[in-house]
Amino acid sequence: AETARAAVDLALRESNPGKTAHITFFGGETLMNFKVLKSTVAYARETAKALNREVDFSLTTNATLLQPDVIDFLADERIGVTISIDGPQEIQDKFRVFANGKGSYDIAAPKIKALLARHKTRPIGARVTLTKQTLDVKRIYKHLFEDMGFWEVGFAPVTTAPQRDHALEAGPGYDHLLEQFRQLAAEFLEASLQNKHHGFSNVRETLQEIHMGHAKAYPCGAGIGLLGVATDGEVSLCHRFAGSDKHRFGSVTEGIDRAKQATFLDEHHIANKTDCATCWARPICGGGCYHEAHTRYGATTQPNLHYCEWIRGWTHTCLEIYGELAVKNPGFLRQFDGDDDEAPQRH
Repeated sequence: AETARAAVDLALRESNPGKTAHITFFGGETLMNFKVLKSTVAYARETAKALNREVDFSLTTNATLLQPDVIDFLADERIGVTISIDGPQEIQDKFRVFANGKGSYDIAAPKIKALLARHKTRPIGARVTLTKQTLDVKRIYKHLFEDMGFWEVGFAPVTTAPQRDHALEAGPGYDHLLEQFRQLAAEFLEASLQNKHHGFSNVRETLQEIHMGHAKAYPCGAGIGLLGVATDGEVSLCHRFAGSDKHRFGSVTEGIDRAKQATFLDEHHIANKTDCATCWARPICGGGCYHEAHTRYGATTQPNLHYCEWIRGWTHTCLEIYGELAVKNPGFLRQFDGDDDEAPQRH
């Protein structure tokens, strides 16, 4: 609890005073320490109010600990929730298992449905980890969006060493994944042309970046507006690097090491990634995830070269969708201007 409160103080002290501070609870499994989570939310709201600030909360959970009191708390406190789930039972139970080897779907599914029925203040999303054995993207999406009722579903390839059995193959695996994404993106386009909500968040996020004219010098906010805090109070590049001394940026008591942060940002600027120099998709990609690069190549400075053809193919697909929407239903794109009234309704 002491570390969590110090992390809140750090976030409010170091974030832009004119904007809302965002705090995300990430694990491991966040709900294993529900007592501290509750006290931290209360402390953050009280402290922010005294500073005339706003604070927003989100968390990621595997849903196995979603008891009724937890669900009530998440709904009442308007906490954004992302559920880590990989799809229908036989897909979910391939990797998301308990220590005794038993699959988690039968435990998680009814609790997810209870959360979706109770928590109406924020959209609830599903986050799917794709492996070589679980690449049926359209089937996974249909189950999570249509059968379970998630507002949106996002997919991410597993981050692991390439020799692991569940790692995606650099060529065929990503080619198959891209084809699956394109098929689901075509459904997104069809729904969007009719102003119907489609929950494929990967295409929505890319359309928003295109619409807002993003030109990334870095792949994400890690080390800039995003930092991770470990349970011992060490501040790292992001949540994925929690506990790594090499990627330490300070602590909740010492504050942020601004000199180290500046050096990191200088070394990791897209201009220093020579492999990216001639790539037309670099403003969207920024070279790829630091943790992926660290896992695959042993250095955060390396671009994710195994990812290049995939990201170019996916960006090209999203550009085509954006162009078609701009011509046939430009009103759909107004939601990315921040006008919630323009957002399509779920069908």
